[in-house]
Amino acid sequence: MMNSSPMISQDSILSSASKTSDPSNTSLASKLLARGGVVLSQRKYTLDILSDSGLTDSRPSGFPIEQHHKLALSETPYADPEPYRRLIGRLLYLTVTRPDIQYEVNFLCQFVGNPKQEHVIAAHRVLLYLKRSLGQGLFFPTTNPLSLRAYCDADCGGGCLLTSTTGYIICLGGAAVSWRTKKQQVVARSSAEAEYRAMATTISEIIWLRTLLRDLGVPVPDPTRLYCDNQAALHIANNPVFHERTKHVEMDYHFV
Repeated sequence: MMNSSPMISQDSILSSASKTSDPSNTSLASKLLARGGVVLSQRKYTLDILSDSGLTDSRPSGFPIEQHHKLALSETPYADPEPYRRLIGRLLYLTVTRPDIQYEVNFLCQFVGNPKQEHVIAAHRVLLYLKRSLGQGLFFPTTNPLSLRAYCDADCGGGCLLTSTTGYIICLGGAAVSWRTKKQQVVARSSAEAEYRAMATTISEIIWLRTLLRDLGVPVPDPTRLYCDNQAALHIANNPVFHERTKHVEMDYHFV
């Protein structure tokens, strides 16, 4: 879900781009003027984290986290939690231009109070995934119409936890402007319910964005399209009648 069209490889456009970032600030972010838009990247900052973690010469990873991990059940003690906490803080800053690691970093944040050895290994795996795509960043096109599109998903009871995780990304004119992953407050009884709750959370963000754009003098006349990959959740949203199987869902979610 997070690997969507708003992201583009910096390496593929370097030949037609000119660097405009201040050299003294390249450790935080770089701005590249590309053909048809602007690219934001944190390549130098990522390289600094890899170097500080001793992973410069390590082999890159194709995925930021194992699919069937059991990190919530890890018990192997880790001597000093401070390096883990610093690493997670730096990874959180990287999500400013790398929404594709938002879910993994958000999950690893749960263990900063008492990290285990497996959590450190998982955080290093995220870094090795970033090493595989150092030049990736956010692309902001200048020619696309200013229409809002949103994509949402839910990890129903993901991992060893009972609560589901909501994830969404919202694009304005083809550029990612808002994204988030967050644990749902209640335990969903089905994947359809988890996805339906994710849709409600995403719509709340859409309403706020449309209001913000209107206040800034940039109204978006067209309706915002919301994409969801769960047919049952879509049927619930499209049918306004009361549903016997969803009557336990809080009323505030039924404005979808």
